[in-house]
Amino acid sequence: MDEKILEISFQIIAFAGNARSIATEAIREAKSGNIEQAKELLKQSKEEMHEAHKFQTELIQKEAAGEKYDIGVLLIHSQDHLMNAITYQSLAEEIVDLYERLLEKN
Repeated sequence: MDEKILEISFQIIAFAGNARSIATEAIREAKSGNIEQAKELLKQSKEEMHEAHKFQTELIQKEAAGEKYDIGVLLIHSQDHLMNAITYQSLAEEIVDLYERLLEKN
């Protein structure tokens, strides 16, 4: 596999993994009643996700420009990480919102 594609794959995995981990922290903070901290963590998670998307966009642009490269397991794995992180982040936002509503009612 091309070195550049390997590097991009690792970057996507790293940033998507960070985004997911930070989103998990946000849920824990919301569960503890620290809604503002949870929202700040969700913001940080989105920033990490944005970085992962930059690398994915680079791949898409390369392919759109006609560049051919091998699609290995690592690249597929990076896309799995990104997809899971996107889903997880969306759910984390909803969970934080639910905790906020519960706290407001109590």
